[in-house]
Amino acid sequence: MTPRLLSASVALAWAAFAGISLSHDYAHAATSPASTTAAPLARLKPSELTLERLYRSKSYAGQAARDLHFSEDGRYLAYLWNPFGENGSDLYVYDTQTGLSTRITSPAIMKAYDSPEDLERYNKKGLQKEREEAERQAKAEAQAAYLRGEKVDLYQWETAALEVLKREQAEKKAKDAAKKLELDAEAAKEKVAAAAARKDGKSEAEIAEADRKADDAEKKAAKLSDKPKELWELRDDLKKKLEKEKLKPSDLYPGVEDLVWAKSRNELIFQYRGDLFRLSLADGKIEPLTQTGRLKRIVSYNADDSGYLYMDDKRIYSARFDRGTVVQLNRELWNPDDEEKKYKITDTVLSENKQWMAISAEAPEPKPEGDAKPAPAERQVEIMNYNSRFATAKKVSREVSDDKRKVLASALYIRRVADVSAKQPEPVFTNAGGDVWFEMSKVTWAKDGSRYTFSTWEREKELLRIYVGKAEEGVKPAMVFERRGKVGHEVVNVLSPRFTPDGSKLIAILDEDGFRQPYVIDTGNGSAHAIVKGSFETHHIVGFTPDSKTMFVAANRDDFAAMNLYSVDLSNGNMKALGQAGDYHRTTTVSEDGQRIATMAGQWSHRPELQYLDLAKANHRTLTQSHDPAWAQVDLMRPERFHYTNRHGDTIQAYAFKPANWSASDHRPAVVYTYGGPLNDRHTVETDSFQQTAYLFGMYMAAKHGYVMVAVDPRGHSDYGRRFSDANWEQPGKPQTEDLEDLAKYMGNKLGVDGKRIGLTGWSFGGFQTQYTMYTSPDTFAAGIAGAGPTEWENYNSWYSGRTIGKTERNKPTLRRFSLLPLTAGLKKPLMLVHGMQDPNVLYQDTVNVYRALLENGKENLVDLFLDPDGEHGLGGVVKPKALHKKYESFFLEHLGEGR
Repeated sequence: MTPRLLSASVALAWAAFAGISLSHDYAHAATSPASTTAAPLARLKPSELTLERLYRSKSYAGQAARDLHFSEDGRYLAYLWNPFGENGSDLYVYDTQTGLSTRITSPAIMKAYDSPEDLERYNKKGLQKEREEAERQAKAEAQAAYLRGEKVDLYQWETAALEVLKREQAEKKAKDAAKKLELDAEAAKEKVAAAAARKDGKSEAEIAEADRKADDAEKKAAKLSDKPKELWELRDDLKKKLEKEKLKPSDLYPGVEDLVWAKSRNELIFQYRGDLFRLSLADGKIEPLTQTGRLKRIVSYNADDSGYLYMDDKRIYSARFDRGTVVQLNRELWNPDDEEKKYKITDTVLSENKQWMAISAEAPEPKPEGDAKPAPAERQVEIMNYNSRFATAKKVSREVSDDKRKVLASALYIRRVADVSAKQPEPVFTNAGGDVWFEMSKVTWAKDGSRYTFSTWEREKELLRIYVGKAEEGVKPAMVFERRGKVGHEVVNVLSPRFTPDGSKLIAILDEDGFRQPYVIDTGNGSAHAIVKGSFETHHIVGFTPDSKTMFVAANRDDFAAMNLYSVDLSNGNMKALGQAGDYHRTTTVSEDGQRIATMAGQWSHRPELQYLDLAKANHRTLTQSHDPAWAQVDLMRPERFHYTNRHGDTIQAYAFKPANWSASDHRPAVVYTYGGPLNDRHTVETDSFQQTAYLFGMYMAAKHGYVMVAVDPRGHSDYGRRFSDANWEQPGKPQTEDLEDLAKYMGNKLGVDGKRIGLTGWSFGGFQTQYTMYTSPDTFAAGIAGAGPTEWENYNSWYSGRTIGKTERNKPTLRRFSLLPLTAGLKKPLMLVHGMQDPNVLYQDTVNVYRALLENGKENLVDLFLDPDGEHGLGGVVKPKALHKKYESFFLEHLGEGR
C-alpha cells in the first residue's frame, strides 16, 4: 500500500498532521503521482522494442530516497526525495501513526529564501534540460527512421537553432546599429576637434591625442559591420553559444541537502543551499536560522535542544535559539614556534552527549631544503582535449604504485566541549606519515560519551589494529585488537568498530573465517568472537535495540544476489529475516527504540523504493513511487538465476535472459557480461541492478534477436568471501578466465547455446578481463567488446592496484608484469576496444597502447576502436547509452549472427 502524499504550502500540508480536513479541490491538486493508481501500460511486442526506446534520453529510473532519519520517539520518518521528473531532493515527513507522507519543501515554498535571479535561473535551466532531453530523443528517433529509409529532415533542429541565433544576432545588430550611429557621430565630432586643434595651433602632443581619439572612434564604428555571416560562421557561433549555455549542477533547483532531529521534541533542522532552517512539526512553520549563503553543514541539536551545532569545512560552531552568539567549539590548534609539525584540523567528531570531541589533524607537507620547490603530492597526468581547433591538455592527479607516498603526519586530540578556553591537551595518538601506506578510520564514540574507538591499517606491514580510549584529555588509547597478515579486502572502511548502546560490547566487521562478519572484540585479551557464522557476508551493521540485546544487519545469507535485513540475537547469533525475500537493501536506518526500520529496497520485479517496516505490528509499506510507469512498456522479460560449479569446486552465480520459445537443445548465439574485480560490497549479479549492458542490453538482445544473454560473477568479485575477493592477487584475470571457460562449456550443455558463437564483454575491470580472456583463451569466445579496461596496472591508482592486484615497490613499476601488451599476440577473434578519451580513471592511453600492440602483432583485421572524444570513464560525452549499445548490437550481429 502506498500512503497518501501531500504537497503545496507547508501550512496547508501540515493540516493533515494536525487533524484538519482539507477541501476536496486542494486534496486533489496536492496529491502526488505516488497516490494515484494508473492502469498499467501494455508491453511492447519484441519486434517493436528499439534501443531508442529502451535507452531513451530521459531515464526510466527516478531518484532514490536518501538521508533517512527517524525522530527520537520513532513516530516520524524524515527523508529526502522527489517524484520522477523533478529536480532536487525535497524534505518529506512520514507519520507512522496516520500513514501520511507530507512534502515539506518545494521550489514554490523555498522561493521565499532564494533571490529572484536564482529562481529565474532554476526555471530557465529546468526548461532547457527538458528541451534538450526531448530534442535528443527526437533526433535519435529521426536518425533511426532515416536509416530505415524513411524521409526525415535530419537538419530541422539545427535549422531551428540557427533561426533563433539569427534572431538574437539581429536584435543585437539593431542595438549595434544604434550604437554605431552614436559612434559615427562621436568620430565626426573628434575629427572636427582634431582639425580645430591644428587650426588653433595646439601643441603636437595635443594634436596627436585628438587624432588618436578620432581613430579610436572610427575603429569602434567599423567593428559594427552590417555584413551578413555565412553558414559556417553561424555554425561556429552556435557551437560557442551551446558551450556557454551548457547545464551545470548549480543551474538546477538543488532541494534539501541534510537534516537532523531534535532530541526531546518533534522538530528538525534542515540544510538548503548552505543555510539552515528549523521546522516545527507542531505547526509546520519553517524558521530560517541563517541566511548567509555560505556553506554550512548541520551536525546536531545541542544535548538539551537549546540550540544547534553546525560546521563549515573544518570548524564546529554552537548556536543557541534564544541568543545571537556563536561559539567555535574546536578552536584552531596551537603550535609552538619551535614545533616541527604544525598540525591543522581535518575533522571533528562529537560524542552523542556533546561533552567530548575527537579532533583529527594533519601536518602540512615538509618544505624541501634550500630553494627547491616541493614536488606535487601526486604525479600529474595530461589528458588531451580535441574539442577546440587545436588540442589542449588538462592535468589530473594520479598516484601510481611506483610513486613515493606522501602521507602527512597526523594526530588525534581528545577535548572537552564545555571548557573551550582550557589549555590545549597533548595528542592521544600520532602517526609520522611519510613514504608509507597508513589508513585510519573515523572515531566512533560510545553512546554515553565515556569511550571512543577507531582502527588503523598499515599495508606494508599487513598490520590491522583497533584502539579504545577513555574520554580523558591527553590520555593515550589502548590497543585492544591486532592482526598481522592477510585480513581481507577494503579493511578500514568496512571494519567500522563501534560500541553497543549500553557500551558493554565492542563490535567490528572482521574477515577471520573467509567472510566479512561482525565480531565481538574482547578488550581485555584482544580476542574476537564471531556473532554469526556461515558462508555469507554480513558487513553492514544498521542498528541496535536500546537494551543492546538485538543487532540489525544487512546480509546475503539466503541469497548471494540479494541483501536482506536481519535481526541478530547477540546472546546466541540467531538471525531472523525482516525484509522481503529477494530484495536488495541499500540505505537503511533503525528507529531509536528498535521497533521501526526505513530502507531503500527492491528487486527486478519491483524497482527499489523507500520501504517502512514496523517490526512490532509486522506492517510493511512502500512510501515512494520514484520511477516512470512507462518502464512497464519496455520491461519485456526477467532474467533467470542459475549457478554452476567451476573446475575448483566453487559455486559461480549468474543470470540469463532466454528468448521466447527457447529450448535446451537450441544452438543460439550468446553474449556473456562480466566484471571480475573486487568492488567493496558490489558485484554484478544483484537482484535490484538494472545495469545498462548486463540487464537492459541483455533483455533487448534476447527479446529482439533471440540471443541467450548471460551475466556472471566469476572469482575476483566482492561479497562472495575472501576466496573470491583475493583471487586476483598476483594473478589478475587468470581465475576469472578459468571460470569463464567453464561457463562457456555449461552454456553449450545446458543453455541451448552454440559454443562457437559466444561473445564476451565487460567494462573497466571487465574491460581488462575481456581482453585477458580473448588473448589467453582465444578459442573460448567468438568475439569480444572491452570497455575502458586498465590494460597496464602500473598506470592505475595505487589504492586499488596495490591492494588487489599484487605487491608493489616504490620507484619500480613492478605491476608491469601484469600488462596485457605482451599477451595481445594470442588474439584470434574479433575484438572492439571502447574508451572515453577524457577518462581520468582508466587512462585512454592504456587503450592506445594495447591497440598499438595489437597492430604490431598483425591483428589489424581483428581489432576495432570505438571512442567517445568527450567521454570519461562511463563515457557520457557524445556517446550516450543508446549509441554505445547500437554499436554493441551491430558488432555482435556481424560476428555471431541472428539468434532466431
